[in-house]
Formats: sequence, C-alpha cells, structure tokens
Amino acid sequence: MAQAVEIRTPEGEQATALILSTFRANGLLLAAGDLLAAEHGLTSARWQVLGAIELAQRPLTVPQIARRMGLTRQSVHTTVNRLLADGMVAFVSNADHRRSLLVSLTELGRAKYMAIDQKQAAWVNQLAAGLSRSELETAVHMLGELCTRIEAARSQPHDEEGNEDES
Repeated sequence: MAQAVEIRTPEGEQATALILSTFRANGLLLAAGDLLAAEHGLTSARWQVLGAIELAQRPLTVPQIARRMGLTRQSVHTTVNRLLADGMVAFVSNADHRRSLLVSLTELGRAKYMAIDQKQAAWVNQLAAGLSRSELETAVHMLGELCTRIEAARSQPHDEEGNEDES
C-alpha cells in the first residue's frame, strides 16, 4: 500500500524558511561569538556556558545549563571540564542532589564573561541599528513559540506512523 505524501501548507513553507534561516543564523552567530570571545581565550561554547550561569544569577547543574542553552549534556559536560581546568568555573555541592554538582563561576570566569559581554553589547548595537524594536520583538516571540512547540512535540509519544500514541 502506497503511503500518502505530506505536502506543506503555506504556513509550513514559511516555517521551513524560518527554520533554514535560523540554521544559517546559528552558524553565523557561533562564528561571530568565536571572534568576540577569542581575545579572552574562549570559544562560543565556553562563553555560552559562562553566560547561562551568569544570567541565571546562581550556580546550575550541567543538565540545567544544557536545557537553558539547547545543548546536549555531554557537550556541556565537556565544556565545563575545560572551563574547570582553566579556572573559570568551580563545582559546588548541591543540597538537592548530592551526585549532581552545581557549576559556579569563579572570579576569573565572571571577569572573562563580563569583558566579552561588553564587546558583545557594542557588536549587537551595531547589528541591530536600523531594525525596529517591534520587528525584533516579533522575531523573538516567533522563535520562542517554535522552541516551545518543538520541546512539547519531543515529549509527546508517537506511534510508527507519527500519530500520537493513545496508550
């Protein structure tokens, strides 16, 4: 029996275009981040991990960092180990879970993060010049909504034909 071919709706076509543009933007942003962070001996990945902790304003576990940044636990664990070796983070005990240590910024890690953050502020202000605030707010809202829907879909069980599992 032949399987039906799914055809994208006009909205599906636009969502696909947005996703492809996001993939391209991600690559470009990582390259730009590497350039911004290089002077301080960091990569985009290391900067992201420092940023997740700084923006949370408290120590986080590796899985918490991974969830906040949309990364795998394994990649965050590797990055944290490198930051630990460089003296930019430290492990602290976790009262809620003895085996899952919290990752905290050291003074060096916070100083490096703040220095890169200053460079990023000048860079992003130049990047955003000429874009309207409402356009940017719409883009943020749309990407946030797509992320929410993707995360929800990942947690939904599906049968082999892609239908929601009724069990």
